[in-house]
Amino acid sequence: MLKRSLLGAVAASGLLVGCTTMERTGIEPYAEATAVSLTLNDQFEAYDQANLASSPESQAYRGQRGEDYGKWDDYSDADTLAYQQRLQDTAKTVAMYDPADLNEQERLSQRLFASMAARSASLFPFRDNGYLFNQMSGAQSGLPAFLINIHSVKDEQQARDYISRIAGIETVLDTLTAKSRARADNGVMPPKWVYPYVISDIENLLAASDDNAVLEDFESKIESLSNEAAGEWIRSIGGADAALALGSKAWNNSAKPAYQRLLAEMKRQQAIAPTDDGVWRFPNGAAYYKALLASYTTTDLTPDQIHNIGLREVDRIHGEMRKIMKQVGFEGTLQEFFAFTRDDPQFFYETREEYLADTATKMAAMEAKLPEFFATLPTDPLVVKPVEAFREKSAGKAFYQRPAPDGSRPGTYYVNLYNLRDMSKNELEALAYHEGLPGHHLQLSIQTGLGDIPPFRRFGGVTAYSEGWGLYTEELGKDMGFYTDPYSDFGRLGMELWRACRLVVDTGLHHKRWSREEAIAYLSENTPNPEGDVRKAIERYVVYPGQATAYMIGKLKIMELRDRSQAALGDDFDIRGFHDVILKSGPVPLSIMEENVDAWIAKTKG
Repeated sequence: MLKRSLLGAVAASGLLVGCTTMERTGIEPYAEATAVSLTLNDQFEAYDQANLASSPESQAYRGQRGEDYGKWDDYSDADTLAYQQRLQDTAKTVAMYDPADLNEQERLSQRLFASMAARSASLFPFRDNGYLFNQMSGAQSGLPAFLINIHSVKDEQQARDYISRIAGIETVLDTLTAKSRARADNGVMPPKWVYPYVISDIENLLAASDDNAVLEDFESKIESLSNEAAGEWIRSIGGADAALALGSKAWNNSAKPAYQRLLAEMKRQQAIAPTDDGVWRFPNGAAYYKALLASYTTTDLTPDQIHNIGLREVDRIHGEMRKIMKQVGFEGTLQEFFAFTRDDPQFFYETREEYLADTATKMAAMEAKLPEFFATLPTDPLVVKPVEAFREKSAGKAFYQRPAPDGSRPGTYYVNLYNLRDMSKNELEALAYHEGLPGHHLQLSIQTGLGDIPPFRRFGGVTAYSEGWGLYTEELGKDMGFYTDPYSDFGRLGMELWRACRLVVDTGLHHKRWSREEAIAYLSENTPNPEGDVRKAIERYVVYPGQATAYMIGKLKIMELRDRSQAALGDDFDIRGFHDVILKSGPVPLSIMEENVDAWIAKTKG
């Protein structure tokens, strides 16, 4: 899974994507569009710069370390409204350009911006439905993760900025705590079982006092400073210990009390939280879920249609798995084979170091093979890291963080090694191909490096496109000659089965009113995954309604388009060219992806 921006103002407001009329958003009518005095790309650049100016965190993700480096984003409702107004006003201006006066890429950008704005508007009426604090994301863990992974300290000013951000945690947490309290008072709370995870994250930071993950990171970064970078400043204040004392003071005087207030609010909500799991329980739950599905999948598929696609794909993949059972000589039922691969010690690592070493080996082999299947290759390095201890208990099993566009930060594949029994050897290849190469790292490195397209395309995303690509590359690995161990190929099928089951359980939870226990039972019966994996997954789908459906819907479309291209072009089909068509546009809705491939087929035919 792509690592979410845990802290962005849009995500924190529950605004993920997508109504088609602004009358339903609560925003003032559009401002009069400005005269078309700029080129279209200048309009996109101006929009991007305005967004960056209002988001110090986005600046840091981009590798920019200017005067806002010590600040956090504004999490107020006013900022959320301002962002949406800016997006929709820009969309109106962009629509004024005559497509006949634009080149091919500009016309595509015009359409993509309109699509993005419409998806955002479609979810804006539901912006208060999101869970600000949950076991997957939220400022309680996102703020420390940002400081540790994004905020670099290379000189005196950046060290001061780090201290400033520690102190600024107070404002962010207090703002979001108040929002969460207001939503809870209106009945918008995650289920009761979510709260122990959030409370654990908070208590882990509070219990560590001056030795918590943030202060340890600050100490490490201070100690790594060269004498030239900040030696004079450190000496002037009394040495490295004095610098660390400033960080501790900011934590104890500002951040810590805010965490304590958040902890009290989470405990208050836990006592009154609901036990039902799906968003169907909200007054506008059905409309909310429909809007989420449309936005995540970029289709008009209904919940029932998605549910049935899932059931169909589960049956297909079970058939493929039975072939592997026969290949390895296993006698018994499919469920017995699941239990064998789930429980036998041969399928698990004994140490984290072994897991990381094998992952590195697979990534090196894949990197050597890439030129045979890709004309465009990633330019950023890829590193593999275990999830940090302070959040590994609640974090997902794997995710990816994109590189900085200036090359100052590599792409990072995070693996959660908290419980090695949740990280089967059989799944290692498929997981690495999805998150690393040729999955998210290749896709996002190429996307970030597309300097000739507007920033909203270089740095934005369409879930069905990105996660569909990640799942597609798991199967592509087999086409490239990997998965030579049948059990590893079974692991690949297991991960594809996992995404097929998501279509069933996500719609089950949020549309068919399944309980968490019913969804867990379905995954346990129909997949080879261990109990911890199953429980954590269902808990993720509960707090991220609709998101998990995008993977299989996107992958099925890419496979459909590849099959169509091969059938139409025959010997003229070039998989490297096909992959360029998918990747060099940047993220697009599935309907536009289809148009792009059809145009490529026609052009190749001549």
